[in-house]
Amino acid sequence: GSAQNCNDLSLVDAPISNLFPVVINKQDMERFMLSKEQLADYKRDGFLKNIQVLTESQCDKMLEALEILKDPNHPSFPLWHEFHANETGDPNHVLFHALGAWRISELFHDIIRHPAVTVAASQCFGVDDGSNECQKVRFWHDQLFCKPPKHGAIVAWHQDYSYWTRTAPMAHLTVHIALEDQTLENGSLHYVPGSHNWPLLPVTSRHFDNMDSIMTVLDEDQKKQFKTVPTLLKKGQASIHHPKLVHGSWGNKSDKQRRATVVNLFKDGVTSVTDDVLLEGVPVFKKGKKLEGQFFPLVFDPARVA
Repeated sequence: GSAQNCNDLSLVDAPISNLFPVVINKQDMERFMLSKEQLADYKRDGFLKNIQVLTESQCDKMLEALEILKDPNHPSFPLWHEFHANETGDPNHVLFHALGAWRISELFHDIIRHPAVTVAASQCFGVDDGSNECQKVRFWHDQLFCKPPKHGAIVAWHQDYSYWTRTAPMAHLTVHIALEDQTLENGSLHYVPGSHNWPLLPVTSRHFDNMDSIMTVLDEDQKKQFKTVPTLLKKGQASIHHPKLVHGSWGNKSDKQRRATVVNLFKDGVTSVTDDVLLEGVPVFKKGKKLEGQFFPLVFDPARVA
């Protein structure tokens, strides 16, 4: 099948379901805003964790939709930007990793506009650029990460922006949403606090499969500062991290799945710095062209809040 014949939800520039709230006025917006303390933590550490963004029942609906999406025979399969039933290629270490769920599933389409995600991002961009004002937020791409029981794979230590240098300036962030509890046993996300202040490191593990490969590019100071913190997100909680924050996760040794969805965002104004394809299935954005339109929609604009 070709993408042309599929029902492509990226064509719909508004929520489709009513699973998530919408922000119309300042009062709506305030419900989702991070506190001054949280923003200070984000500035210092490069991340925030345990932010409640979904209810238990919203998670259950998303998990149901996720199981349908994982089927490679799904009629909308051609819409995926990337789809790895197992990114490691090793049946003893399995990482389901896919980009593009928002084009296929109504709920994954709508979560990229969920104010619990976008309002927080709008504030964090204001911390990153020093304005301390809410900024306009665009969608970059989503990800699904599923680690099956017993043999779920690791995700090696890395900085996200090292995979994203085809876009600039660096004004990105990531919201990682746990669709079920994350524990030390099942491969919870871990962060290295303060590492967002490090320079951009080279990619050392293209498919995330060698946990400590990053050590080969760290200097002595960075090795000393390499203290890791588990996020231990509960079901429906999110963590938010800076594009240079070093993070990773261990394998899933538990007898349950560990499924998460990730929404990557950037501040309005980011451009392409390549004439190559940014994401499979997205038309080329010539070098210097602003990222906008169907695939990079504006998901929050503080100026539109009454």
